[in-house]
Amino acid sequence: MPPMELLGRSFLQAAGSASTAAHRGGRERGLCFASLGGRPSRRTVRSKAPVGALAERVVLTSAPAERVARPEAHPQSVAARAVVTVRRKRKVEVKEQVAEQMDAYSDRVGRSVLLELISTETDPRKGDPKKSNKSGLVGWFEKRDVKAELVVYTAEFTVDAAFGEPGAVTVLNRHQREFFIESILVEGFPSGPAHFTCNSWVQPSRIDPAPRVFFTNKPYLPSQTPPGLRDVRRRELKELRGSGTGVRKTTDRAYDYDVYNDLGNPDKGAGFERPVLGGDKLPYPRRMRTARPSTVTDEGAESRVEYPEPIYVSRDEEFEEGKNEMLSEGAIKALLHNFMPLLVSSVSPDSRDFAGFHDVDNLFKEGLRLKQALHDQLFQKIPFVRKIQENSEGLLRYDTPDIIKKDKFAWLRDDEFARQALAGINPVNIERLQVFPPVSKLDPAVYGPPESAITEEHIIGNLDGMSVQQALEENKLYMLDYHDIFMPFLDRINSLDGRKAYGTRTLFFLTAGGTLKPIAIELCLPPMTDDCKRAKRVFTPPADATSIWLWQLAKAHVCSNDAGVHQLINHWLRTHACMEPFIIAAHRQMSAMHPIFKLLKPHMRYTLKINALARQILINGDGVIESGFTPGRYCMEMSSFAYDNLWRLDQEGLPADLIRRGMAVEDASQPHGLRLLIEDYPYATDGLLLWSAIARWCQAYVAAYYPSDEAVQDDYELQSWYTEAVQVGHPDKCDAPWWPRLTTAGDLASLLTTLVWLCSAQHAALNFGQYPLGGYIPNRPPLMRRLVPAEGDPEYEHLVADPHRFYLSALPSLTQTTTFMTVIDTLSTHSADEQYLGERSNEEWTADPAALAAAQEFAAEVRRAEEEIERRNADPARRNRCGAGVLPYELMAPSSGPGITCRGVPNSVTI
Repeated sequence: MPPMELLGRSFLQAAGSASTAAHRGGRERGLCFASLGGRPSRRTVRSKAPVGALAERVVLTSAPAERVARPEAHPQSVAARAVVTVRRKRKVEVKEQVAEQMDAYSDRVGRSVLLELISTETDPRKGDPKKSNKSGLVGWFEKRDVKAELVVYTAEFTVDAAFGEPGAVTVLNRHQREFFIESILVEGFPSGPAHFTCNSWVQPSRIDPAPRVFFTNKPYLPSQTPPGLRDVRRRELKELRGSGTGVRKTTDRAYDYDVYNDLGNPDKGAGFERPVLGGDKLPYPRRMRTARPSTVTDEGAESRVEYPEPIYVSRDEEFEEGKNEMLSEGAIKALLHNFMPLLVSSVSPDSRDFAGFHDVDNLFKEGLRLKQALHDQLFQKIPFVRKIQENSEGLLRYDTPDIIKKDKFAWLRDDEFARQALAGINPVNIERLQVFPPVSKLDPAVYGPPESAITEEHIIGNLDGMSVQQALEENKLYMLDYHDIFMPFLDRINSLDGRKAYGTRTLFFLTAGGTLKPIAIELCLPPMTDDCKRAKRVFTPPADATSIWLWQLAKAHVCSNDAGVHQLINHWLRTHACMEPFIIAAHRQMSAMHPIFKLLKPHMRYTLKINALARQILINGDGVIESGFTPGRYCMEMSSFAYDNLWRLDQEGLPADLIRRGMAVEDASQPHGLRLLIEDYPYATDGLLLWSAIARWCQAYVAAYYPSDEAVQDDYELQSWYTEAVQVGHPDKCDAPWWPRLTTAGDLASLLTTLVWLCSAQHAALNFGQYPLGGYIPNRPPLMRRLVPAEGDPEYEHLVADPHRFYLSALPSLTQTTTFMTVIDTLSTHSADEQYLGERSNEEWTADPAALAAAQEFAAEVRRAEEEIERRNADPARRNRCGAGVLPYELMAPSSGPGITCRGVPNSVTI
């Protein structure tokens, strides 16, 4: 493939185009103070309306002076005012400036934005909701040249004194362009100010002739909905469900489901076909429906939209401007990081592999440097190479990953290899060994005897004088088991060019110091014949020079398998794909007024957009994941296999998962009701702090709205949400007996705790360490290109003759390495508009004082958890997170600044 073609389909080069899509951003966010010359502290809860008013020199108070401009009110009427805060783009292109001016002039001649208030009460004569007159926004023309990001407009109303309390407001946009409303504040009613937190795009009436509806921030269960809002509530949900037909446009707001039938592109040829995920053959969760036409060659495959062309998500799910800016800021660096290796390898084939570890180190010291002869040759052929080399010195360098900052050679040590199973990128697969030898659950008629080839003789010398049985009984043996997940795919993987893999099992022993040490690695292949000696090979800690390199290669294969399972299953499947149906169902079945929707809203931010982008450039056929990980084109089939055989919602919560893996036992005397069998297990100990905080928050919140179990059962919106998420969003597993019930308040609190955990802390633990801990490829190669040679093989002699070069040739190539590093650099980055656990973008998200008080206590508990994590990282007794060359474990530390920080727990799956 030509270098530029490969570059064109890489994720980070595509990210360079992200700024062109900035006009599509917009959801709940924190206030930007750019127009006021400063920024708020990151953990401050921010009230938007008063600041927006300041930006426009409008003071939002109840003082009489504020009302002098209003019409005279009849004694039997009420004069009210709506203050509407509109957010404008910070960066506006010339075409958009012209369009804005045209809208301003059309507003002046009567094509204004109209608002209408809807009462919580009905007209006793007609039975319909009471409505105000329609009133146009004032000031659009006069403020057409205002440079502030937040611009405030007003609308005046005069209503009957018996109108009641405003419960909804409609907005009809008669301009030509969409605009973004942050909030609406309605003043003047005896009931007090009514707050409407909108954070939404309003389409022109030429696109959507129906006015948009926004509800007050007062939460209502369906049965408690005021009479005037009942029909409005039902109609709004019906609109969000859509018709179920037709191709979705980027301006639509509808939420619906579909299978993953858009990962391949069969119109490009047989090599680009990919099977449909979802259905009996390859079970999978459902994704957001776009309803694009089918491909020409396969009616069952949906035609693709290639990045940077927008792929449909509901309009309010798009990234905001700040998020797009984060993606575009690294575009030049990403371009160079991809372009230079492709250029070098295309003109100099001998540069495609690393010649030595110094070549890897130089990526962080000086970037990819061109040999002088090659340098001169390129100057003659491609003149702009000199410009790149001269003007981009800093950008050609990669940031040094944290894993080699404290100890450059830590990754070579066995104790560090083991420590990362407890405190690395993927700390959720380590399990206690309960049966020796380990046993496979695969069909022995296909995969041979199920028992592992690891014997007592292999490990007895590393058990500190214990027998195997004694070590089992004293909970001293642990395992990373990637045998059953890889074995069904190995023949196909190993037939791919430049891909080699095993089914692996790794045994660890828990030392008296509380750390793990690896004591055996088993590498398995499907047996070619009965008693095939190469089907199962066991490696133990080395005793001589040659076995040291064989042991390092075996560890590399374990790390490669760990990287694949981490990315395809624990990260993508469990925190991205499996959550998508719950988000879609929430928008379709629960009103924005529903208290549970209000709780979940910050935990759904950006996820549908991120998942849609993943289908375009990450998990698609020949995309970043297939290109960068050992399973190649079978990556998503492996993910489907894991969903079918391993995923259970009832075991996705942290305590249940720890018990399932044998890493903890129930113990009511312990602070979290669990006793960890490895006391210094950073992921688990820190995770339980956040899990408990989330659990108490959800319990308090649920108790405020559901005084009885019957209230949960009678809430038809809530029950419809959960039923649809299971039956329609996870139809391939909907008949499983293990689905949690939703019949009591305790059931609801437990379910919400699990969902919030998965979207926040679990995702953060699996995502934001990818570059800091995985950016040094020898530490954690995402793919392997060679099997481990056996004595007598021709490759064995190559290993003995030049071991370090053979080792590097088994790891990813230069271009594979740099492309992978560039991708995980972006995936590990926090944007400036991130909203972290315990934070809300504004204090008007609910009008319920009890909910606000519970949220404040939750935020305080999250802060206390962060302080405890800091203390733990400074405790030398905790050897898995403190010591010479040992990285602190901060992936569960809730707060973070922007950039790559190896810490921070956003509310939702935002990257």
